Amino acid sequence: MNAEFILQELLSVANPEKAKFLQGFFKTGKGQYAEGDVLLGIVVPLTRDIVKRCPQLPFNEIQILLDSEYHEARLAGLLLLMKQFKKAKEEKERKEIFDFYLQNAHRANNWDLVDVTCRDVIGLYLLDKEDRRVLYQLAESDNLWEQRIAIVSTWMFIKYKQFDDTLALSEKLLNHKHDLMHKAVGWMLREVGKKNKETLVDFLEIHYKNMPRTALRYAIEHFTPEERAYFMKK
Repeated sequence: MNAEFILQELLSVANPEKAKFLQGFFKTGKGQYAEGDVLLGIVVPLTRDIVKRCPQLPFNEIQILLDSEYHEARLAGLLLLMKQFKKAKEEKERKEIFDFYLQNAHRANNWDLVDVTCRDVIGLYLLDKEDRRVLYQLAESDNLWEQRIAIVSTWMFIKYKQFDDTLALSEKLLNHKHDLMHKAVGWMLREVGKKNKETLVDFLEIHYKNMPRTALRYAIEHFTPEERAYFMKK
């Protein structure tokens, strides 16, 4: 079992008709955020099933998948890292997987690749760490996907009612030029609100003037119609 096996399995279940649709859905056209990405048209559950057959691939084999032109192959590589991280019992092994993920963060080059995996590797590793500076370094990156990893990884912290990094990174990324980041920031703020609505409202009362409307809409999605109207009118 190796990277070539996974690639062949993926190619064997490729769906050209679905791939054509997904090329548009994931914005792979010229000048779009995922320009040049190649999709095989495979749904995520099927990719997960293929990955289950090779759970212990070494880093050099996973690297082949992460370097692939195929979107689903890169997803497979990231899913392998996520599965291995969850099974790792030693801190040394967890740190190695964490570092390898970070080294290849730029290969998680579409929003689904980030959103499906970063919380359960980057976020989970940092959950019990005081030093989370790496997230702020990622937020300052020129790479859109590394910036998205920074904010979406805090989803794990939110699960355990740790909101400080989500709020600080949201403030840092609030005026990002890309709509994908507006959505990510709004999404994480909404997750904060699910755990502690008062914390979210306090943040919105301070920042509503300079929040992109997309971020604001995402953040207040679970508010009452009256509450949403209150903030949108602002």
